[in-house]
Amino acid sequence: MASVDKTAVPKIRSRNDGAAVPLSDLDRKLLNQMQGSFPLDQRPYLRVAEALGITEEQVMADITRLLKDRIIRQVTPIYDTRALGYGSMLVAAKVDPEHPWAPAKIINSHPGVSHNYLRNHEFNMWFTLAVEQDSKLGLQGTLDVLQELTGAESIRQLPTLQLFKIRMDLEMEGDTKSLSTEGVAEAPIDLEMQSYDQTDIDVITATQGDLPVVSEPYAEAAAKLGWTQDALLGHLAKMQERGILRRVAAILYHRRAGFSANGMGVWNVPEDRIDEIGPRMAAVRGISHCYQRPTYEDWRYSVFTMAHGRSKEECDAVLDSIAESTGITDRATLYSSTEFKKVRLLYFTEDFKNWEREHGGV
Repeated sequence: MASVDKTAVPKIRSRNDGAAVPLSDLDRKLLNQMQGSFPLDQRPYLRVAEALGITEEQVMADITRLLKDRIIRQVTPIYDTRALGYGSMLVAAKVDPEHPWAPAKIINSHPGVSHNYLRNHEFNMWFTLAVEQDSKLGLQGTLDVLQELTGAESIRQLPTLQLFKIRMDLEMEGDTKSLSTEGVAEAPIDLEMQSYDQTDIDVITATQGDLPVVSEPYAEAAAKLGWTQDALLGHLAKMQERGILRRVAAILYHRRAGFSANGMGVWNVPEDRIDEIGPRMAAVRGISHCYQRPTYEDWRYSVFTMAHGRSKEECDAVLDSIAESTGITDRATLYSSTEFKKVRLLYFTEDFKNWEREHGGV
């Protein structure tokens, strides 16, 4: 059993709109397909329907229902922040535990904050921050402004040193045992910026955001660009090969889909074993994200794993299985008690420059 840091502040609780919604077996199969196998195709919903043995009309009706019921957050292209040259990192902050909403609102106002959670630790506010390549403030300057505006006691920068896994698929049909199963370990993912041009930018701005639930969902973006759908899909495929586009997929509301808990398991892994242990942790099916991050005098954990489960106990089981298989027992598990923000970043907008002008005076 892992030794767990017991520094806890807020009680674990779900959001008011976070209750799980009953799903049929077909719903679960559809959600699995939409998360992991949604193709770059002129009629992608038809391809999903063929894989499930149902009609395109039923797939689109079911997805529309799941969007309305807030099971699916959105169907969207997922572009890679690092590949586009945006500076980004995870940030841990110590804010007033009795009054976290005011600093959360300030942090959420930045267009490069895509995720922001309250977690059960002395460092209680955890958010991701991205800034444009030509940002006048940069990451450090932006954090300085945010610290001043929020009154945060301390801020720790936790950039990615190695990326072992980033794949937010919720296994809708698996049980706790399957979520704890270790698969094939893969090499760390390249973090380098990729070259891109104005055509790539035009494609991103035309396609980012919600993909419509219609028979030919790329038709509108292609018309906006003055292209055929085949030309747009071909360009998207090339962007995927270059690492700029990760995939197109359904993003779920975790709790509504039945995954009421997410535990950030952080591990004190000896430095000389990180290259061995990181890929093994990432290979576990119940882990969606796995990174190596820097350590500090007051933060000794070097490897971060995000576990999603239908309960806190299921997350614990996934993380305990990692401890048992790797022999790494020094960990803390930080559970989110409040989700302040979770969105997909929108790239190449004026929002970043406007925020820096308003809050940073640059």
